[in-house]
Amino acid sequence: MSLESIKYERGKLEVLDQLLLPLQTRYIKVQGVEDGWKVINKMQVRGAPAIAIVGCLSLAIELMKDDCSDKKIMRQEIEGKLNYLVSARPTAVNIKLAGDELINFANSLCADENVTADDFRERFIRSIENMLIKDIEDNKAIGKYGCEAILKNLEGDGHVRILTHCNTGSLATAGYGTALGVIRSLNAAKKLEHVYCTETRPYNQGARLTAYELVHEKIPATLVVDSMVAALMHARNISAVVVGADRVAANGDTANKIGTYQIAIVAKHHNVPFYVAAPLTSIDMSLKSGDRIKIEERPDREMTHIGEHRIAAPGINCWNPSFDVTPAALITGIITEKGVFAPDKLYEAVP
Repeated sequence: MSLESIKYERGKLEVLDQLLLPLQTRYIKVQGVEDGWKVINKMQVRGAPAIAIVGCLSLAIELMKDDCSDKKIMRQEIEGKLNYLVSARPTAVNIKLAGDELINFANSLCADENVTADDFRERFIRSIENMLIKDIEDNKAIGKYGCEAILKNLEGDGHVRILTHCNTGSLATAGYGTALGVIRSLNAAKKLEHVYCTETRPYNQGARLTAYELVHEKIPATLVVDSMVAALMHARNISAVVVGADRVAANGDTANKIGTYQIAIVAKHHNVPFYVAAPLTSIDMSLKSGDRIKIEERPDREMTHIGEHRIAAPGINCWNPSFDVTPAALITGIITEKGVFAPDKLYEAVP
């Protein structure tokens, strides 16, 4: 049974507070867009697909309480609130693309004279709810294609050892996961020997979240600190690296959790295939290269403290970018729900 980071039924939304994991399991009620913005910005919910889904569902919750009978006013409110939600975590493109699509849908509903205000509200909310279903379907397809790609190029005993970074599982999506979905598929196929997950400093998503999911599902795994990756690849036969993505540019350059870039460099040196697992909603064809991806910077406290305990010398300056950009030249393939594509062939996946 996969962990559930998002609990939704019509008119009710709760998200698992990931800041408390793995020590506490507590759900937070999201009663509207303001709550949605807060849980995304504070990283109580994280992972690009989950950010998009929670943000949009928070709007659906708010619309359920709205008795506005003027379609034009509703359309204006929807556009403003979606743009506000995008500002909570600007690097993750999924919520921006979902917002643009929903704004276009709202515009078409508003322009249709045969659509009443109640029809507008119902059809718009249903469109958001369908995002939950589609995300899980897409993740399972990513898992299948990624599993096939890794096994196709496998040499040796037929069992794989995978390295992953950050968290890309049920806690980062509606369910199943992207990179962790590939790992789940390999495990289900009885081809997975072992998973190595990095701690993912400074926020420890690997140690707190990925490790939590792997233990929960009894997948054989070992936690390593971020600085061990080169030594690990030298000492152990790693079959492939599989990571997620917050935004992929048109040329295949990929923004992902800080530390991904250096893992890709080490993988290249050791001839280890490096895959990015991402739904098409993470691919931003409007950006020619990764140089144009806006990188979010996080508060110093995430580096200087663990919980309430200071671990850094008082007065030290900090630089805390949340993401880095891995050049396309270091990426073996990008695993999507439509198949696995070389970085320079993304145009075949995205019209």
